[in-house]
Amino acid sequence: MKPRVFIDGEAGTTGLQIASRLMARSDIDLLSINEAKRKDADARAAIMKKADAVILCLPDDAARLAVSLVENPNTVIIDASTAHRTSPGWVYGFPEMDRGQRAAIAASARISNPGCYPTGFIALVRPLIVSGLLPPDWLVTVNAVSGYSGGGRPMIAEFETRETEDNFRIYALGQTHKHTPEMKKHAALAHAPMFLPSVGRFEQGMIIEVPLPLWALPKKPKRAAVHAALKAAYQGETFVKVTGLAEGDALKTLGAEGCNDTNRMELYVFGNDDQARLVARLDNLGKGASGAAVQNLNIALGLDESAGLLE
Repeated sequence: MKPRVFIDGEAGTTGLQIASRLMARSDIDLLSINEAKRKDADARAAIMKKADAVILCLPDDAARLAVSLVENPNTVIIDASTAHRTSPGWVYGFPEMDRGQRAAIAASARISNPGCYPTGFIALVRPLIVSGLLPPDWLVTVNAVSGYSGGGRPMIAEFETRETEDNFRIYALGQTHKHTPEMKKHAALAHAPMFLPSVGRFEQGMIIEVPLPLWALPKKPKRAAVHAALKAAYQGETFVKVTGLAEGDALKTLGAEGCNDTNRMELYVFGNDDQARLVARLDNLGKGASGAAVQNLNIALGLDESAGLLE
C-alpha cells in the first residue's frame, strides 16, 4: 500500500502549498476531509487514524491539540507551527543541519518543521560555531526581510487589497519574536541573537543576513575560511547551495525572490577579510515552509527525498 498522508489545515497558505506539491504524486495517497468538518475534532481524529503521516498547518495551540488526536504513536507527525520546535522528543526538521539530522528525521515519528527565518540563520551560523570560527557566546545579529505571504492570510489581504501603502516595514520591535528560541537552540548559541525582521511589498521570497566583524573574532578568520566552513558543511547537498566567492563578488545586488517556487537555499559570503556579510536566500513558502515539510515527509516515509520538489 502507498503511504497515506493527511494535511490538517490544508486550506491555509502553507497547507495549500504542501497540497500542490503532493497532489500529482503517484507514490502517496493524499487524504482529504470534508470542508464542513475540517474543524470537527472527531472527524479529524477519524481521518488521522487512517493516515501514515499527518502534516499540521495550524496555529500553535491548535497544533498541540491536533497532536493529542493522533492515537497511534507510530503515525508520523510533521508540525509546521512553532509549537514543538524546541520541545523534547521532537526532531528538528532541517535535514542539512548536521550529518546525522537526516537519519534522526527518518527514525522519528515527531518532526517539527523549521521556521523560515531560522532556516537561513541556522544554515549560516551553526557551521561556524561547530568549526570553532565563531564563539557560541558571540553577540550575533540577524537582519532579514520576507515577502508578505509569510504573515498568513491577514497580511496577504492587507497588502493585496492595498489596505496598507507600506512598501517596507520592520516589526517585532520588542525583541520577542517567536523564532528566536529555535534560532538560539539549533544554531548552538549561548544567547538569543539580535533578530531584526522586516516585510516588503512582494509576495514570497526572503533574505537573511548575518554581519560578522572578522577582525573582532577571537581567531580573526579570513573570509575564505568562513566560506570554506559553509562549503564543507553542505558538500553534496541537493537543496543548499554555497555560492563561490568569485561568483558572489561579481554580483552588484541580490534580490529576495531568486529562489521562489523551489526548495533551494542559496548561501553567500560577501565582504572582505575584515567584515563578512553572510546571506541566505530562500523561498519563505518553499524551503522556509511547505517545501521543507514535503522534504521531511519524504525522508520520514522512506521515499525519494526530492520527490515533488524543485531545485
